[in-house]
Amino acid sequence: MSGLPEQYRDAVTFAFGDSPTLADELLALVLAGKKTATCAALRDYAGDSADKPVVGRRDVVLDGAGKPAAVIETVEVTYRRFDEVDSAFARDEGEGAATLEQWRHDHESYFRRNGGFSPDMDLLCERFRLVEILKR
Repeated sequence: MSGLPEQYRDAVTFAFGDSPTLADELLALVLAGKKTATCAALRDYAGDSADKPVVGRRDVVLDGAGKPAAVIETVEVTYRRFDEVDSAFARDEGEGAATLEQWRHDHESYFRRNGGFSPDMDLLCERFRLVEILKR
């Protein structure tokens, strides 16, 4: 990807959410220090996919226009069922009211839009830290 600093040229790139608007909203939370965690349906990763987060790896976060905006470093990866996510993780995701109830509501809607939802679905849960804000 052009415009990236050399050390990030081979990094995994991704945008949060499932729309340009949501990508920008979630990126803003990361940049503000409010969002330090994220999760995905485990089914979205094929086997031992190279896209799975790994502790210590640095990834490039894209904005809603697909432009590199920030670099994050994974600090924790856990696997749990949707119905096992706790209030601490919901708070660290930093979205909405940051309550567990709001997290469940919003994420159930998200997963229903993106392949289906079940309370016992497996999630890959990641905590990260903001390393660098990239010039756009």
